[in-house]
Amino acid sequence: MSRLRAAVIGVGYLGNFHVQKYLSLPDVQVVGVLDTDAERAAEIARKYEVQAFADLEALLGQADLVSIVTPPAHHFDAARRCLGRGLHVLVEKPVTATVDQAEALVALACAAGLVFQVGHLERFNPAVLAVRRRLRNPHRIEARRLSRFQKRGTEVDVVLDLMIHDIDIVLSMVDSPVESLHATGSVVVSGDIDVAHATLHFANGCVAELTASRVNREPVRSMEIFQPDACISVDYLNHTLLVSNAAGLPGVPEMSFEEESLCRTDVLMDEIRSFVNAVRHGEAPTVSGEDGKKALEVAVAISQLIRRRQRDVKISAGG
Repeated sequence: MSRLRAAVIGVGYLGNFHVQKYLSLPDVQVVGVLDTDAERAAEIARKYEVQAFADLEALLGQADLVSIVTPPAHHFDAARRCLGRGLHVLVEKPVTATVDQAEALVALACAAGLVFQVGHLERFNPAVLAVRRRLRNPHRIEARRLSRFQKRGTEVDVVLDLMIHDIDIVLSMVDSPVESLHATGSVVVSGDIDVAHATLHFANGCVAELTASRVNREPVRSMEIFQPDACISVDYLNHTLLVSNAAGLPGVPEMSFEEESLCRTDVLMDEIRSFVNAVRHGEAPTVSGEDGKKALEVAVAISQLIRRRQRDVKISAGG
């Protein structure tokens, strides 16, 4: 079996781990790394004994597949150039800065028959996989994703930084289009939206309540799914799943409770292995470019609603 040649564009905090994971796969050869910070690229190249490229054109002719782990504003140009040269692409979330850009990349990948995967890591979380096995027509979903403040990630608002994870999960669980949405949020410390709450109404009647914050004292990652005769509660941080099922005799309702401890896995390793397998076998990726586009579309709409509300408040206050 020939080895696939992989490269990583953007080797900051997360890109470093992409290089590490590719190197652990026996059927993959890491041909090099690229970063706008030449010193950082050289440091990672030395660390993993790979080549540091000075420009994208030089790298394109050496690889079969690539991870793009740059700030979101640079995703489109890098992915467009890679797809245009026949490389399979894994791009970190959010897929691009705009929905139009995402649509263009999806079309380009489709026309070329290339794998275009988006890095929504939570799809590989054991908790999400366990929930999916138990999913039965959910009618309400509540998700909370709260983090302590850190500078990394603040190049986008909290909706695109954190909430988009839960947007993607919910869209993958509810087989129905979003009919309407409402959103509120606040700027606290970053100069952009740091706290957000959104309500998604789906055409089939399901409602999803999503909350995200990057200025919380303690991290929280939880989700509750309400469906006929059951409630599923997920604690991502403690890797536990609690299922409450309706039980008892007719007219005498009771609840039974089942708790499941989930095995911790290396979700980034699972994501990259999934990407490599899709390339190797010509399969559709677990998280497609179209999936990334749909999540981005909802996230952008939420951010726009929050900003519009903030402008209206300033105008009404005479600001």
